[in-house]
Amino acid sequence: QVQLVESGGGLVQPGGSLRLSCAASGSIFRPNLMGWYRQALGKQRELVATITNYGQTNYADSVKGRFTISRDNAKNTVYLQMNSLKPEDTAVYYCLLRIAVGGIPQEYWAQGTQVTVSS
Repeated sequence: QVQLVESGGGLVQPGGSLRLSCAASGSIFRPNLMGWYRQALGKQRELVATITNYGQTNYADSVKGRFTISRDNAKNTVYLQMNSLKPEDTAVYYCLLRIAVGGIPQEYWAQGTQVTVSS
């Protein structure tokens, strides 16, 4: 049984910073990939950033240069440092865990945390 505990969301002014955390626990040893997608009001869920067990990162073009994803393998935890936040970053951010079992990917999602960027 896999659980994801997500934290770090909140209200911040434009240009400010937040750090999201997502810790995985349960029937896993080390995830293949973790990261975040986000969903703004009335919009589709979209990629924000991911990181693999090898340390390979992937970012949406809209957040490159502003967001940094990192991981602590010992804690099965990923962090998303979000700098220079813009109002368009406002969304619910969902932590993703992906594990490959027998070549078949299994995905787990956290409940989500609200990030609001507003004056």
